Amino acid sequence: MKLETIRERLVESIQKAEKVTSKNATLPVLKCVLLEAKGSSLLVRSTNLDIGLEINLPVKIDQEGSVAIPGNILASFASQLTGEKAVVLEVKEGNLHVKSSKNSTVIKAYSSEDYPTIPKVDTDTSKTFKISATAFVSGLKAVWYSSATSTIKPELSSVRVYPLDGQLVFVATDGFRLAEKRIQVKSLPEFTHILIPVKNAAEIIRIFDGIDEDIDIYIDENQIALISKDIYLVSRTIEGNFPDYKAIIPKEFVTEAIVLKQDLANALKISTIFSDSFFHIKFLIDPTEKKIQITTKNNEVGESSTDLQGTLTGEKIDINFNYRYINDAMVSLASDSLNFSFSGSNKPLVIKAVGDSSFTYLVMPMNR
Repeated sequence: MKLETIRERLVESIQKAEKVTSKNATLPVLKCVLLEAKGSSLLVRSTNLDIGLEINLPVKIDQEGSVAIPGNILASFASQLTGEKAVVLEVKEGNLHVKSSKNSTVIKAYSSEDYPTIPKVDTDTSKTFKISATAFVSGLKAVWYSSATSTIKPELSSVRVYPLDGQLVFVATDGFRLAEKRIQVKSLPEFTHILIPVKNAAEIIRIFDGIDEDIDIYIDENQIALISKDIYLVSRTIEGNFPDYKAIIPKEFVTEAIVLKQDLANALKISTIFSDSFFHIKFLIDPTEKKIQITTKNNEVGESSTDLQGTLTGEKIDINFNYRYINDAMVSLASDSLNFSFSGSNKPLVIKAVGDSSFTYLVMPMNR
């Protein structure tokens, strides 16, 4: 194998692929990225057997071939060749030689024959639809952090995606909070739902973030594939029953408060300083006194109380939450003003952005 390629494109592709490799694999080749030169393109492939990725890179090929190498080594080295526009990759005596105008390096390689293939979805039988990469990524970004980190219940450590009334709905919950995002899509096939493992959802976000083009989504049995012009990504999906989350979203509220997002963000920053080990934050909402007060206390550090301005209706309420759960949702609330709807002292809080009904966030209260 011998080829010449643009350094920046190579670094970008390798960095994306390297994150998908298996870090604790018993098979050393799974820690590698496969480079396969054929025709006029370089195929960069990686997998951890849970998610697979292929990136096509246009290159100038002198000799076809393939090689498996530690992706982190090549990416780290090539990224340091600042000022270099092109690099030459050549396999000699089983190792990869990398040359630029000022540097020559040899990277130990592995046999490409042992590298696993990436599963391909059956495009004839799969459910398929087209969506912009930006929209799909924004749906995952809005909810993935609400998934459970433990894999004891796989359905909770996943993002549920399903169609509803011309919209693609993304939902995640860990049992303590829940996030739902709805994205309008021109045409959707009929399918019940898919559960994408949260770790794979994070990789999908990383790989497709910033790509400004439509992608094709294929939903096959136990897997989902995302295909753009130069990228093919396939992820396994989880079998399981996602909780009936709509049943826990309150329909009626006793207290509502509209606050400025920036004011709340500033108050939460103070909370990080004075909250206790359980991340308690207390909300006192008193519509009669026109008072919104956020209080945190730590016996070893001190305590703090912040008053916010806002529009209040309903009953007085005094309720505790985990401030991290509220803070996590701030990036998904795309408005200058936020609506906090309280359903009772020991009942869930629903947060929405004023003027945006596409995102709903629910937080369970904490014990006092």
